[in-house]
Amino acid sequence: MPRTLSSTKTRAALRVSARISLELLLILVMAAAVLWALGQMWSVIWPLVVGLLLTTLTWPLARLLRGWGWPPALAASVVTLLFLLVATGIVALIAVPVASQSGELADGVTEGIQRVREWAAGPPLNIDDAQIAQATDTAAARLQSSAGSLVTAVVAGVSTVVDGVITAVLALFLMFFFLKDGPRFLPWLARQLPGRLATDIPAVAERSWDTLGAFVRSQALVGLLDAILIGLGLWALGVPLVLPLAVLTFISAFIPVVGALFAGVVAVLIALVFNGPTDALIALAIIIVVQQLEGNVFQPMIQSRGLGLHAAVVLLAVTLGSSLAGIVGSLLAVPVAALIAVAWNYVREQLSHPAQEPESDEQPAGGVVVS
Repeated sequence: MPRTLSSTKTRAALRVSARISLELLLILVMAAAVLWALGQMWSVIWPLVVGLLLTTLTWPLARLLRGWGWPPALAASVVTLLFLLVATGIVALIAVPVASQSGELADGVTEGIQRVREWAAGPPLNIDDAQIAQATDTAAARLQSSAGSLVTAVVAGVSTVVDGVITAVLALFLMFFFLKDGPRFLPWLARQLPGRLATDIPAVAERSWDTLGAFVRSQALVGLLDAILIGLGLWALGVPLVLPLAVLTFISAFIPVVGALFAGVVAVLIALVFNGPTDALIALAIIIVVQQLEGNVFQPMIQSRGLGLHAAVVLLAVTLGSSLAGIVGSLLAVPVAALIAVAWNYVREQLSHPAQEPESDEQPAGGVVVS
């Protein structure tokens, strides 16, 4: 006998599906509203995020000084000054060798351009000087016709640089205050929240802080591996400015996609200028291999262990973040995914049933069995 659908069970299933769909829709609307609000406050949120990341990097030293009995303000001031000195030293480590070899670099660039022209004039391209001059005139005409857009791009670039400087200054001030007053924040927050929120929010915030520290440490380790491997490869090729290039590679590891591309282009150009096209191609191959190892092996493995995320989750998070918000999205994708996992795990803990105590066959004292 064929089985027929039960109208009662069907209506119940539809009601449950409708209720779940409505709840999911409300959650999505709420998430969209939160993202919109964050976008409106981004000029404040971004320095706050950078300040928090810098604080996770410098907090171990500040905690050590406070443990030695230093006043919080003094410890925060010393750590902030040391951070500024280290940052300035890194910039000098990159700028001074480059400036000292700027004459050789300029001569090498000119020689490199001449080599490219000679190579283009031969087979298989066979481009003569007249064609190169015509291409140069065409490019100049296009630049003149698009002068307005170029001015707009320059203004936008200057505005971006100014915004970056303001963000850096605000982040440094916020880092100082976080180092100075950070341990007092959670008790203060607990006093401001009502009921159970006074326990739940500080607990999630403390776990989130530990997760951010793990992210910064793992990213620094990945950058260090990149700098060592690429630096050794460039040193083996005899490329000059190896130490500045290694430092630049380490710093660029904190800026996904664009940072690695920029450091790689600089290294290949210097190899081309000083060592010729063969060593430049070898340097390019070394950088591509190391970057592939970073993106597919080092970063997923190290961050998945430090953040408690699967390597596939890390890769998907970076892909989604870069598609949604570009460089900033790829930079924040992994810590945001880790913070979401922290909140989700805490909610699961609170909603889970308590573990059942195993029943004991032993009788209580006196031999009386309590039922």
